[in-house]
Amino acid sequence: MTTAPVVPQRDGSCESEAASLTAEDRLLPRGPAALLSGRIQSGIPLAPLTTFRVGGKAEWYCEPRSHLELQQCLAWARAEGIPTTLLGAGSNLLISDAGLKGLVIGTRRLRGIQLLEGGRIWAAAGEPLVNLARAAARQGWSGLEWAIGIPGTLGGAVVMNAGAHGRAMADVLVEVQILDEEQEPCRLEPADLQFGYRRSRLQDSPWTVTGATLQLIPSRDPSQVQWETQRYLNQRLSSQPYHLPSCGSVFRNPESHPAGWLIEQVGLKGYRIGGAQISERHANFILNCHQASAKDIYRLIRLAQEKVYQQWSVLLEPEVRILGSFED
Repeated sequence: MTTAPVVPQRDGSCESEAASLTAEDRLLPRGPAALLSGRIQSGIPLAPLTTFRVGGKAEWYCEPRSHLELQQCLAWARAEGIPTTLLGAGSNLLISDAGLKGLVIGTRRLRGIQLLEGGRIWAAAGEPLVNLARAAARQGWSGLEWAIGIPGTLGGAVVMNAGAHGRAMADVLVEVQILDEEQEPCRLEPADLQFGYRRSRLQDSPWTVTGATLQLIPSRDPSQVQWETQRYLNQRLSSQPYHLPSCGSVFRNPESHPAGWLIEQVGLKGYRIGGAQISERHANFILNCHQASAKDIYRLIRLAQEKVYQQWSVLLEPEVRILGSFED
């Protein structure tokens, strides 16, 4: 993999010293040319592309298969003056029943893993995190065992600083490759990203993650790392409800108590609105039990926030990204 060298700026932006694209690559299709290529389609249902299995249609949708196609789709949206939304594995998302305006870019076809020297591993943004955890374990590289049960892609995990069992992406990230607001490729280091609990600067930026490099601990016994990885997965499956569609954890954990405990204390464990239910196994999960709508789930989120705040004066902050239009 070749990436352009970067000079970080004082404001945290970055610029490429050398372009990785040829002059021919820069002749990007505009308007009808992109549509005629078949890469961009209209009115695509988004519910099947999310782990909640809810949500309306995308006004426009594409699934680029290469770095160049991703740049072309972004350039088309910019030329048309429409917003873009990135969609990885579709976890950690609640999309409105009304769908999303603009261009939704599915990154699930942007895959690839490279094992580098010294325990470093690179992967494309659309690579499932579980694949990375398993690839590392087979090599005897430790540091990603905790990620085995997280149902997301590497790109989304970096953006959200995903984590479990007291570990997070910020602990292993060496470098993230992005396209900036001008669709120019560049690289950022962890210090540029302002990582926090389930947070990063990438959440509020116009940048698009294309890949990342992680630093793991090499030279361990592969069978031992695989055993530890499976142990984390078994623990997750035994304590969290994966038998029905959900987004994973709905709320960030406050400093005082875990979100699930707070929700349970206000009597909402098992509470149901329409086809959506707060899980009886783990109250920080909302399940699509039977043809739930996004509105059903949204109402449960708001109800949990209201009840917890009334009893504990703690405002639960959603970890799930809520996209589109919702009416209170």
